[in-house]
Amino acid sequence: MAKRGGFPGGMPGNMNNLMKQAQRMQRQMEESQKELEEKEFTAKAGGGAVEVTVTGKKEVTKVVIDKDAVDPDETEMLQDMIMAAVNEALRMAEEANAAIMNKMTGGLGGFPF
Repeated sequence: MAKRGGFPGGMPGNMNNLMKQAQRMQRQMEESQKELEEKEFTAKAGGGAVEVTVTGKKEVTKVVIDKDAVDPDETEMLQDMIMAAVNEALRMAEEANAAIMNKMTGGLGGFPF
């Protein structure tokens, strides 16, 4: 009767393959993360009166405000439009990051086994 357990019979080879897969997955995640950080996400609010661009690093790189949106008596509305556009652009960046993570982990949130 064969004895179960221990390494005889191929366990080191399987462990070696798992380690190689984990290293490959880590490289792919690092490459995908770098690509994401270089991407830009642009969102508009107020019918296009405010446009905000953020990077995958979640840094605001550009804010464009239509001059018709600048009304000294309506600064609160302009502030709300800027906030809405920033939040939407950040949400887009976060969704792209989640999609990359989901792709890498197969939707398991961990290892592909």
